[in-house]
Amino acid sequence: MDNNTRIAKLCKEKYQVLFGVRKPTFDAMLAILTRAYEEMRKRGGRERKLSVLDMLVVFFAYYHDYRTMENIGFDYGVHKQRISEAVSWVEQTLINDGTFALPSKRELIKEGAEIVIAIVDATEQEAERPKKNSPSITPASKNATQSKIRS
Repeated sequence: MDNNTRIAKLCKEKYQVLFGVRKPTFDAMLAILTRAYEEMRKRGGRERKLSVLDMLVVFFAYYHDYRTMENIGFDYGVHKQRISEAVSWVEQTLINDGTFALPSKRELIKEGAEIVIAIVDATEQEAERPKKNSPSITPASKNATQSKIRS
């Protein structure tokens, strides 16, 4: 089942849970992106593999669900580069439109301004693994293996 059919069947309450925004916000974003895509298509070029709705869903999957581009690309049958391009295009289009914006820095500095922010460190960290020739692990493993082979 494609995203058009699945999202058309969603009730209003599910938008907040699945995408992190309410249905009117989702619809407004989709309208902005559709207009921008139609303007872009007037200039010609190849049809994209992902529809405008798919690109918006990918955008939310990346930022709301913290899925990797590789994982999202697998779901849509495209390379992670296409997912990266889709996320960047949606992000830039929404920023350039100006309808959706964070408050300016001056607003955030104002005294008495109520700021509600959730910061999540979702960066990937390299796992610590023993080195291949680590003296604490390798000799014991080699000796145990070699003694079994000689027996």
